[in-house]
Amino acid sequence: MLKPILLVEDDPRDLELALVALERSQLANEVIVVRDGEAALDYLMRSGEYAQRPEGNPAVILLDLKMPKVNGLEVLQTVRNTDRLRSVPVVMLTSSHEETDVLRSYQLGVNAYVVKPVEFKHFVEAIADLGIFWAVLNEPPPGSLRSARRRHE
Repeated sequence: MLKPILLVEDDPRDLELALVALERSQLANEVIVVRDGEAALDYLMRSGEYAQRPEGNPAVILLDLKMPKVNGLEVLQTVRNTDRLRSVPVVMLTSSHEETDVLRSYQLGVNAYVVKPVEFKHFVEAIADLGIFWAVLNEPPPGSLRSARRRHE
């Protein structure tokens, strides 16, 4: 069973573009969409409206930086400070070019920091490439379910 991709995005336009891009990449992974950092943490911690969701972590978290309630840096910090989530790849997907945002993201353990391209074509390509890399090509840490399956293929 493929792990889902968790897409955390509050901007309706960027969300729609990201979903179109992921669909065009023809990944079989389910895409779980949450609209703010608080909902992302509920999903990851299996609490609130996600208390009954199946166990397991996403293949990757595509995380917006600037969001209401709980921002992307706070979500990232919680993920990296939670044992069972620590190895989940997190890609910061943002419009911020600010050096402080980039530095803080890497200090907190982000796997990649991608500035959203303004042009639709480039945005679609960037999202598709991210989805394919993290959901299909990236080798997960030893001992994870996907890693064990790959060794038996």
